[in-house]
Amino acid sequence: MSKLMLKDVRLSFPSLFEHASYQGQSLDKYEATFLIPKDSDIAKEVQAAVKEVGMEVLGKEWSKAKLCLLDGDTKDYDGYEGMWAIKASTKKRPVIINKDKSAVTEEDGVVYAGCYVNASISIYAFQNNYGKFVQAQLNAVQFNRDGGAFGGGDSFSMDEFDDVSDGDDASDDDTPF
Repeated sequence: MSKLMLKDVRLSFPSLFEHASYQGQSLDKYEATFLIPKDSDIAKEVQAAVKEVGMEVLGKEWSKAKLCLLDGDTKDYDGYEGMWAIKASTKKRPVIINKDKSAVTEEDGVVYAGCYVNASISIYAFQNNYGKFVQAQLNAVQFNRDGGAFGGGDSFSMDEFDDVSDGDDASDDDTPF
């Protein structure tokens, strides 16, 4: 197993607070995909770890394994072009923290698809009756910075609203619009 820290990567398809689901059925695991620029040092580090762990556990057959890392150019999703996409999952809820290392809850709305995060993952390989696999375990996620939200809308900020606590509660205008 090889532990990696992915720094300032884009978060996609996060299921960090509730189990991921497929066609309405729970997968009984938490998961997220992280987008890594193809020309980055992080991408080279991830590729090397996938190959090293795969070779160590599966031998030369590792190249025929189902990999956690895929070429983003093969997917027609926002933000995937020019990226490697690595999908990581875990049965145990991952640690999710803010920049200051304080815990983040789903209600906080801090972590969302499209934001940039730091993520701790571990690469591992195995073989079973279904085939050979080189996968990534999701350990922890730290919010790093905002990014354009994927899949409808940007993140919410309290700064979008004015403080109206001292103002009138209603207008005298009867116009319905």
